[in-house]
Amino acid sequence: MIISDSHLHSRYSADSSEELKNIARTAVSKGIGIITITDHYDPDFPKDYDLDFSFDVEEYYQVIRMLKEEYSGQLDIRCGIEAGLMPHLKDEIDALTHKVPFDLVIGSTHIVNGMDPYYESFWKDRKPQEAYTEYFSAVEASIDNISSYDVYGHLDYIARYGPEGSFDYKEHADIIDVILKKLISADKGIEINTAGLRSGLKETNPSFEVIKRYRELGGDIITMGSDAHSAEFIGYGMDIARDYLDKAGFKYYTIFKERKPEFYLLKYIG
Repeated sequence: MIISDSHLHSRYSADSSEELKNIARTAVSKGIGIITITDHYDPDFPKDYDLDFSFDVEEYYQVIRMLKEEYSGQLDIRCGIEAGLMPHLKDEIDALTHKVPFDLVIGSTHIVNGMDPYYESFWKDRKPQEAYTEYFSAVEASIDNISSYDVYGHLDYIARYGPEGSFDYKEHADIIDVILKKLISADKGIEINTAGLRSGLKETNPSFEVIKRYRELGGDIITMGSDAHSAEFIGYGMDIARDYLDKAGFKYYTIFKERKPEFYLLKYIG
């Protein structure tokens, strides 16, 4: 049984056309109890990619609030946002996350020195290992400068798009450990994101090794999200995420409400 999905996108994200009502209907049909809409807001996404990851946050919140009322008793709908973090956006992200009463703010890194690893052009003049180091350095710089988020999303996002088999956690364990320790000391969580499994990856983001290391270092705030951009994928891979958490030593997983973590026993999932 899937209890929740804490990372979902709708038409408010530039890379999704999904209607919020269809997300709600699909979640109910799948028997999911709690969903968190977390559309992607990135005010400095490079114009070269011809995508505008910004939207009217107040309108977004009101639409989700009305949908929440409509589905009261059937589905607990929570309002979140996925904020693209870059150090120079500190003030803008701070202001954004205080505009409306979000339940969850996911901080994530999609842009590294003005480029997104999703695109082949990012990899053109970079050796894979150099690219990974550059990416994790960008993540560290963001968490050193910005604190207006609750969990860090798909911590090894870049691994989805590198050459097959090129990412080895052990080769980057030192900087990943530094990042995990900083997140833990700041009372921030991470998420286990299953999106890559839909496209043939053998691992979640972050990988099992990173999740296990986060737990070993004392991390206990971890959400589960499909990162679905269309309703059909809501809840995708949550059984794998649950098994990863169990094997990594977690007894609980996390759902956020009003920016505060709520802990749910893993043993009650499927």
